[in-house]
Amino acid sequence: MEELKVGLENETTQFIVVRLGEEQYGINIKYVDNIVRMQHITRVPKVQEYLRGVINLRGEVIPVMSIRVKMDLELDEYSKATRIIILKLEQQGNIGIIVDEVKEVVTLDNSQIEKVAYDSKEERENFIFAIGKYGDGGLISLLDLNMVVLDKENV
Repeated sequence: MEELKVGLENETTQFIVVRLGEEQYGINIKYVDNIVRMQHITRVPKVQEYLRGVINLRGEVIPVMSIRVKMDLELDEYSKATRIIILKLEQQGNIGIIVDEVKEVVTLDNSQIEKVAYDSKEERENFIFAIGKYGDGGLISLLDLNMVVLDKENV
């Protein structure tokens, strides 16, 4: 019985480290379906400002959102490094998010993940559920994807 406890403490999770502006964020790899290069996004009228439109990925129409706009950061600037990460979420289905760059994949165990307490009035903070510590003191903000893609007006 004692061995089982030790195994749970050292459980690991893989995160894709992405860059948005100067900050690095982690996305749990279990939600990542695909990573594609930036492509033409077809605008959709009368949607939230952070919804950039839709893309056609192998015959599937996927909505694409700007996390930068959703988090009240400066507008997206597209470069050769810009990617659309296709997320597969239970409630929302597939959705694409625009990131400035995909950096690496890191594996964190539970001791390297520190939960964040936040004030529920501060919406931007709700997007982050924890801080991950990796490498030589590097920190990444771990995104709560359900909060990121949730449409506040439709709740």
